[in-house]
Amino acid sequence: MKQSERVQAEEAGSSRPPAPMTDVNGSGMDHDVAMTFGERPAGTPTWKALVAPYQTPAVGRSVWQLANTLVPYAALWYLMDHSLAVSYWLTLPLAILAAGFLVRVFIIFHDCGHGSFFKSQKAADIVGVITGVLTFTPYFHWRWEHALHHATAGDLDRRGLGDVWTLTVQEYLESSRGRRFAYRLARNPVVLFVLAPVFLFVVKQRFASPKARPRERHSVYWTNLAVLALAAALSWLLGWKAYLVIQWTVLAAAGSAGVWLFYVQHQFEGVHWARHGEWDYTAVALQGSSFYKLPKVLQWFTGSIGFHHIHHLNPRIPNYYLEKCQKAVPLFQAVKPMTLFSSFKSITFRLWDEQRQKLVGYGCLQSVRRQET
Repeated sequence: MKQSERVQAEEAGSSRPPAPMTDVNGSGMDHDVAMTFGERPAGTPTWKALVAPYQTPAVGRSVWQLANTLVPYAALWYLMDHSLAVSYWLTLPLAILAAGFLVRVFIIFHDCGHGSFFKSQKAADIVGVITGVLTFTPYFHWRWEHALHHATAGDLDRRGLGDVWTLTVQEYLESSRGRRFAYRLARNPVVLFVLAPVFLFVVKQRFASPKARPRERHSVYWTNLAVLALAAALSWLLGWKAYLVIQWTVLAAAGSAGVWLFYVQHQFEGVHWARHGEWDYTAVALQGSSFYKLPKVLQWFTGSIGFHHIHHLNPRIPNYYLEKCQKAVPLFQAVKPMTLFSSFKSITFRLWDEQRQKLVGYGCLQSVRRQET
């Protein structure tokens, strides 16, 4: 990706005047954050100046994160192989733990894609390609698609680019019966968090987008060959049955966790979405991306990705500096956090209500129909 394209994807719209921030039914951005984007006293630093000290990677911390992630992950594969000789029920908890480390591998992969893990882009690309094989994800192709996600997140007129399928209430009412059925099926929690993750990483990532450029397409082809070679090598070492059982269990668990994280990062109570004409990069980052305050152990395994509002504001900040940035910048401290318990309410959200500017469930459809009649 060229530097100009990276800047355009990651900072699209950042120069536009911020949209007014209002509290959405008492659960959106509070007054302190809204005031931050209102009238500023002369000399008050902008958010770019406030976060700039945290966007330079520390090579030592990045290398240590690689070590404390990949070494335990490899050790768990060794233990899982030997545990299968005893019982799969002994392997299962090890696989769940390994899935946690695989999520952490994906966070490293993700940071490499943003150029936030190493100062050297070449080093980031090498690590990104390797971790991409471990996560079954073609690095350059994913980086291109993910940049589009950052440039369009929260834009109702540019949905469908690396997001979860979401219709507005009116779009759902105007859809055919077949489309409504497909939508309800896609939004079913079992499909969304159990079946879809396996399909995403095992099947969908094996094919390049028709819009992808040669480098991104070749990334898919080479990753497929590398995944096949790794699978063949591990099948030779462990036996193909053992490999499939371990790989499938770990990938399925990690994939489910990853899709859940992605879902609650942009589908939560009080989220801000807007039509393209009113879309603003800064507003969407802080109001359209959640602050998912997880228990410390889960925060470690997920590479602090819960500080997603900061990540969308400045993707160049390494994951290990996100919490420090959160604590140091008053702007971020004013963002209302979402806890692990409260995040489960997101499962009930199905549609975007443009009239009320909030996510709603299917239960609202009856009242809307009554109003129309």
